[in-house]
Amino acid sequence: MAKSEVFEKDHAKITMELKKELQRLVSKIIDDSSSTSDVVNDELIDKANQILQKLKQNSKKKSNDSSNKKFNEMNNNTSSNESSTSTCPQEFRCPISKEIMRDPVILSTGQTYDRLFIQKWLKAGNRICPKTQQVLSHTILTPNQLVRDMITQWCKNRGVQFPSPLQYSDEDGLTEADRDLFLSLLNKMSGRETEQKEAARTLRSLTKRMPSFRALFGENLEAIPQLLTPLCQKKTHGEIHPDLQEDLITTLLNLSIHDNNKKLVAETPMVIPLLLDALRFGTIETRSNAAATLFTLSALDSNKSLIGKSGGLKPLIELLEEGHPLAMKDAASAIFNLCITHENKARAVRDGAVKALLNKIKNRVHVDELLAILAMLSSNQKAVEEMGDLGAVSCLLSLIKETNCARNKENCIAVLYTLCYYDRTKWKEMREEESTYGTLSQVAQNGTSRAKRKANGILDRLNRAINLTHTA
Repeated sequence: MAKSEVFEKDHAKITMELKKELQRLVSKIIDDSSSTSDVVNDELIDKANQILQKLKQNSKKKSNDSSNKKFNEMNNNTSSNESSTSTCPQEFRCPISKEIMRDPVILSTGQTYDRLFIQKWLKAGNRICPKTQQVLSHTILTPNQLVRDMITQWCKNRGVQFPSPLQYSDEDGLTEADRDLFLSLLNKMSGRETEQKEAARTLRSLTKRMPSFRALFGENLEAIPQLLTPLCQKKTHGEIHPDLQEDLITTLLNLSIHDNNKKLVAETPMVIPLLLDALRFGTIETRSNAAATLFTLSALDSNKSLIGKSGGLKPLIELLEEGHPLAMKDAASAIFNLCITHENKARAVRDGAVKALLNKIKNRVHVDELLAILAMLSSNQKAVEEMGDLGAVSCLLSLIKETNCARNKENCIAVLYTLCYYDRTKWKEMREEESTYGTLSQVAQNGTSRAKRKANGILDRLNRAINLTHTA
């Protein structure tokens, strides 16, 4: 065997071993980085650097003839770069694009991505890590210099040209001219009323159609206060032009759809008070959109608390009581979301929610949504007392007989179960219903698993009461 062939075999063997070790270390480094959020084991980095140096030295040991031969082969084979990169370590590939990373950056979860592709992901409004599904604590991208150096060295050892980073281009077509327009429209909010109305109408349209314009408000902390300048300037509600108020409130609704804006919008000091004013004094379209905005913002628990403390439930309940078809569903959705927290249940009961809900349910208006709220409030002692006084038992029993909706029957039984537990004066009415129609037994046999459990609980309680009476 020729010397050159022996040299080539030994060199290939050593190189392969070094590559395997490097790949193992890179995988370990990235795993450690993911689990400790940007903190990487120094010892592993040192070992990886040592392997890189050995690869470099081993590469220099090749004869000039061998190097030239490989160089010529690469030049003659136009697809060599493509075939080489197709065998690169998995750790060098972006988890999104599956291609070798050109500009590796670290996300807040510790995962590494190619800058171009993670920017597109974030720009689309996503606020979770694509790989781990963790919620991002921030969206700052930190260059991963270690992985970049490893990819560079890996490409150099194979004679592959390191791929140049791609520049991010906004898929929504957002240009510098668009940004200038955005700032110009905000500046007009401090101008004459005609300018304010024109700018508000344009911003309403842009934030509805273009997610990128919603995101722009999150990049500028002064943008929302500027947007709401016309509403803050007016001393009385009569001074606010109805169309202007509607356009600005609807723009807030559009902004709140963007997940990254929810906290910013709700915590901007004038936003909640202006939304509550709109709920009380706006046109029906404005009031409906204000309720929808509160519903959207209440997706965050911190916002639920903030809206409740600001007095947001009372105007929503009043809007529900008025019964306008356009606004009722938005008001009900907002009340439901807010009442998920215990303290807001108490506020809703205090502000008249039980009476408003029962009146609408008795009239068979938006029964699905309002029953769900009533069932949620039944964990509050004062709410249960009010339900008993307002004739909830007969209303709910009649509804069980009428409806074919399993979820509605379940919510009715849930409320009745609580009433049975807290108020013995309602047992007689329930026993008479069961004796005449077997309403509770039917649910116990054919309802959802939760409804069956609650219905059997009521029946057991009623039967025990009868047995105790007979014994006595």
